[in-house]
Amino acid sequence: MNIRRRRGRLAKLVATDCRLPVSRDLIRKSLSALLILLLTASTAAADAPLRLATTTTTVASGLMDYLLPKFTAATGIVVQMTQVGTGQALRLGENGDVDVLIVHARDAEDAFVAAGYGVDRADVMVNDFVITGPADDPAQVAGAADTADALRRIADAAYPFVSRGDDSGTHRRERKLWRKIGLTPRGGWYREVGLGMGRTLIIADQMNAYTMSDRGTWLALRDRLQIRLLYEADPPLLNPYGIIAVNPARYADVNYAAARKLIEWITSPAAQQAIAEFRIGGRSLFDPASKSPPS
Repeated sequence: MNIRRRRGRLAKLVATDCRLPVSRDLIRKSLSALLILLLTASTAAADAPLRLATTTTTVASGLMDYLLPKFTAATGIVVQMTQVGTGQALRLGENGDVDVLIVHARDAEDAFVAAGYGVDRADVMVNDFVITGPADDPAQVAGAADTADALRRIADAAYPFVSRGDDSGTHRRERKLWRKIGLTPRGGWYREVGLGMGRTLIIADQMNAYTMSDRGTWLALRDRLQIRLLYEADPPLLNPYGIIAVNPARYADVNYAAARKLIEWITSPAAQQAIAEFRIGGRSLFDPASKSPPS
């Protein structure tokens, strides 16, 4: 309803329902005050920050610090970022505590949307996981035939392996890879730390242990670590990322307009090109994955 029609209806209601004589001047002042309140509320909603839950990997790699200022410059929307694992990001979305998510666990993303918590999911980018470990590689992971063989060699050697153990996208993928070879790792050689990727890599380095990392965080930290990249470039290690708006039909107070702006921007040719150009040490970390903005 436009403002002129709204003023007409309000004037009619006041004139009809009020039992006491009301002057035109009082009606005009009351309508003006109400319109100011409505416009103030609308402006406040538009200026509210966009609450983004994104994975620790996108932050530890430096990608978010690179992308989000570009988004704010293009739209004027300020982003309030929370970095957590994918599992926790999805729970924040389920509770309506954020407006939009960037995560990397496609099965869980699809379930989130199917359950009515999210809308407008779109592909954003792809990177991959790598297996790192001691420079002398006691489990001989570097010679593995494939990812399954690499993990089996670590388990057979019972050599220390540090897992994020935080229900992140990385942790979910790692568990899936263990299940594919029929193993549920446990015992003294397998350590779950419940931390983000950067801190997990540092602990693995301190223990001279194996771990699985996203490539971006590995590249961001590798010069500080003694462990080495030992296995990579196998299809099961591909790591796609998606963006999802929290469903405004479920949570009326979410900033869906701003969430939609981020989805449209990050899937645009300009933002996809920016993702392709993001590098550490001359190496591209993420490949663009969006073919066109979602309809």
